[in-house]
Amino acid sequence: MSDAPAGLFLGQSDAAQPEALLFHRANRHGVVAGATGTGKTVTLQIMAQGFSDAGVPVFCADVKGDLSGISQVGTPNEKLIARATEMGLTLTPRAAPTVFWDLYGQKGHPIRTTVSEIGPVLMSRMLGLNEVQEGVMTVVFHIADKEGLLLLDLGDLRSLLVYVGENAERIGREVGNVAPASIAAIQRALLQLEQQGGDAFFGEPALKLEDMIRVGLDGRGQVNVLDSTRLMNSPRLYGAFLLWLLSELFEQLPEVGDPDRPRLVFFFDEAHLLFDDAPRALLDKVEQVVRLIRSKGVGVYFVTQNPADIPDSVLAQLGNRIQHALRAYTPSEQKGLKAASQSFRANPAFDTAEAIQGLGVGEALVSVLDEKGAPTVVARTKIRPPASRLGPATEAERAAVMAASPVRGLYDQTLNRESAEEILAARHAATDRAETQARAQSDAAKAAEAQAKSNEKAVRADVRERARTTPRARTSNRQTPMEALTKSVLRTAGSTLTRELLRGLLGGLKRR
Repeated sequence: MSDAPAGLFLGQSDAAQPEALLFHRANRHGVVAGATGTGKTVTLQIMAQGFSDAGVPVFCADVKGDLSGISQVGTPNEKLIARATEMGLTLTPRAAPTVFWDLYGQKGHPIRTTVSEIGPVLMSRMLGLNEVQEGVMTVVFHIADKEGLLLLDLGDLRSLLVYVGENAERIGREVGNVAPASIAAIQRALLQLEQQGGDAFFGEPALKLEDMIRVGLDGRGQVNVLDSTRLMNSPRLYGAFLLWLLSELFEQLPEVGDPDRPRLVFFFDEAHLLFDDAPRALLDKVEQVVRLIRSKGVGVYFVTQNPADIPDSVLAQLGNRIQHALRAYTPSEQKGLKAASQSFRANPAFDTAEAIQGLGVGEALVSVLDEKGAPTVVARTKIRPPASRLGPATEAERAAVMAASPVRGLYDQTLNRESAEEILAARHAATDRAETQARAQSDAAKAAEAQAKSNEKAVRADVRERARTTPRARTSNRQTPMEALTKSVLRTAGSTLTRELLRGLLGGLKRR
């Protein structure tokens, strides 16, 4: 038995009926759920390779490293061969055309985007900011757009935060108060993101989506495997990155309605990381993208332990469902089990809740959309064995795949063109030069003034010294007019007085 051209063969039900996911319903999204160790990753691998064989590119996150085996030819053991024979399946081992990606550029080609493309909402999500701090982040992006400052990497964002802090009073009058405490909190969050290696994600050259949506000359779709073993240490970065990628697909791809097969299938492993502690605005964004991206020909499949990890508003958009075993030991687990069982179209042959608990490894309850878009009756199904390797690829095998990659050399070297950091640094340098020149001119003026005062003081001192050491000039005998008049009056007065005295004396002598 081989995959039917209309659908992806998933396995065989207890009723000996094949269970297949119809390609023209695959863009109605889906969920693969189950406890750890129940076979979710193998199911994801089977689906990814099945879509690839049908000419559909695939993107999937490899959380544990096991999914890298899809790049290698499988070596089925007796157990897998026996299962394939039981299903009437001819198992032909082969690898899928794989391209490895890694945000950190260590186990795959680097993936980068710019800070501007991420936007204030997802950036705030990555940094774990509160509502007030997110408001400040929105102001920062507004200033960047208004003043033509490119935000490419975290260095640009940090420089712009400093600029906004320095001009908080002016900016606050225009767009609202920008508290220094919020600026400082964002700076600390950026430092934490850098220490986690998040700065490698921001910069250029930015990812081009067409490098992921490729179909080879043999007609098979490219399987893009994102190594997430290290990325899982930064769950906010992981969730925000995958949501950004979905948003980019939604914004850039044209409308195609319901094609005969998807243009791209997107597997979102550890999906609960996207929704944990997510603000309402972010949940609304996820719901909007999931609901609308179907018309772009993109199918989104969430892989998680329990469907209860996914909000009801999003879960309602997931028509194709594969449920591996769940364990229900605690009240919350029992509640999740009940919710999972009630999400299926009941099968009168068994109790769904009991069946979920009794599933073995490699078994699942399957319900997919039929030709009319209605969910099929849930069927207990043995999942088919994969054609590629079960287990991870070695480092040497991974390196060989990367050496033959169609995107080799396109993203390996980082570019650093002029952006906000360089522009603001140039502004600061120009301001510093102007201030230095102004200070120099001021210092020169002060020095000239001080020198002038010093010269004046020296002249005065010289004058005083000359006056002290120069002999006094002789007094002139020449009288001033006032002195002459005074002396004449005195002489006249003296002569008159003398004459009167003489007359009086002589007169007295005559009378005698």
